[in-house]
Amino acid sequence: EYPQDPTSWMVDDEYLFGSSLLVAPLFDETLSRRMYLPPGRWMDYQSSRSYEGGRWYEVPAGPIPIVVLVRDHTVLPRAAVAQSTSLVDWKHIELREFTSDGAPATGSVSLPSESVHQIRVIGGRLDGDPLGGRVAWRITRAPIGK
Repeated sequence: EYPQDPTSWMVDDEYLFGSSLLVAPLFDETLSRRMYLPPGRWMDYQSSRSYEGGRWYEVPAGPIPIVVLVRDHTVLPRAAVAQSTSLVDWKHIELREFTSDGAPATGSVSLPSESVHQIRVIGGRLDGDPLGGRVAWRITRAPIGK
């Protein structure tokens, strides 16, 4: 993902989940961990704290004991918690917008047995409805943390 950033090649205890989520597991019972962030701006999924990439940080874990950072200008679809995937309410999806400067955010969404649809949120509004009204979208913006 970052061929021009040699430091990214050397990190072996964190990983990208897709191109927008940087996951750093906690291997010990600790409240934070040292991690390298690839170039770009990243936002903590749990706290929304913003970090400039291309350097090392000591990043605190949130209430869930893992560190997950979201690439700036990303939209993540979220469904309500369900006992199993067969019980997910696919007609009501939250689009969580991660943007540090209000610029458009993009992502993708797919309902069961469907292809992947690209989504774009600009200023808290969906730019076109890729599912033609079959889903009630609720757009939320991750607060920008310091």
